[in-house]
Amino acid sequence: MQKRTDKQPKKSPAASARTRCNLAWNDFELVLAIATSGSLSGASRALGVSHATVFRRLGDVEQRLGVILFERGRTGYRPTLAGEELADTAKVMDEAALAAERKVAGRDLEPSGEIWTTTTDSLLMGVLAPLFTQFRHKYPGIVLDVAVSNQLFNLTRREADVAIRPSNRPPENLIGRPLTTLGQAVYAHKDLGLTPGTSIEALASEPWIGAGPRLQDSSVDQWMDNHALKQACVYRVDTLVSILSAIRSRMGLAVMPCYLADEDPDIVQLTDPIPELEYGLWFLMHPDLRGVVRIHALMDFLTEAVRAQKDRLAGRRLR
Repeated sequence: MQKRTDKQPKKSPAASARTRCNLAWNDFELVLAIATSGSLSGASRALGVSHATVFRRLGDVEQRLGVILFERGRTGYRPTLAGEELADTAKVMDEAALAAERKVAGRDLEPSGEIWTTTTDSLLMGVLAPLFTQFRHKYPGIVLDVAVSNQLFNLTRREADVAIRPSNRPPENLIGRPLTTLGQAVYAHKDLGLTPGTSIEALASEPWIGAGPRLQDSSVDQWMDNHALKQACVYRVDTLVSILSAIRSRMGLAVMPCYLADEDPDIVQLTDPIPELEYGLWFLMHPDLRGVVRIHALMDFLTEAVRAQKDRLAGRRLR
């Protein structure tokens, strides 16, 4: 007669390993960060953890899986076939998570919550700061979190919810609304004694202030090149607010947005707004956020408030 037993059958080592190697999202995130950056230090910066933590976590994942995910070399970390497969899966998971987050963020019933907004320093200083204050009074339940940068944040990855940017060619993957046209003209400090209406050719002998390469204003750069003004540059800087500061210090002449320079009584407009240097001002967002009540509240408010100032923003012609 056989004896009954309540003991469970013993698992094989392989079966035990399979039960222990379940990967969590942060494991996939780790592999993707290393594969994308090609180094542990780059992954540590992307994940906001120490180099030692990345090294330890990678070793743990590889031990649990029983495979090598990266080849270590002088040039960095190169994914093996297994590492590539995990990184590709992580990309799909990451994109799905971001898409779900954007859709869930659209289920507002009241205009409340946070809006991550990105814009430039000059627009914030010359146009948006007082409008944001008015918006805050009208919608006290909405908190604006503003990131000031000359770089266009990645709205697809939710680095920001909306962007308020000057552009003549906004990214095709975003939706939005043109708010108005921004004019630009040549300005100088009044102490330089230059006469408004002087031709660009006559002004070429004056010292000029140019845009640094990080400002990414190719239209102004091309315009200055066409008028042989690049060789007249004695100073370059990479933000419009800094160019304005240089004009105030009597450094030289510069092309500036009219909305920024016209507010300073010591700065003189020397030319009419230059047609080829006009920019459209856009309110941009990701398509998945089109149904968010708080974002539409901001877009509708700024549309009305900015268009009420369209003449000032386009710049005035000399009389």
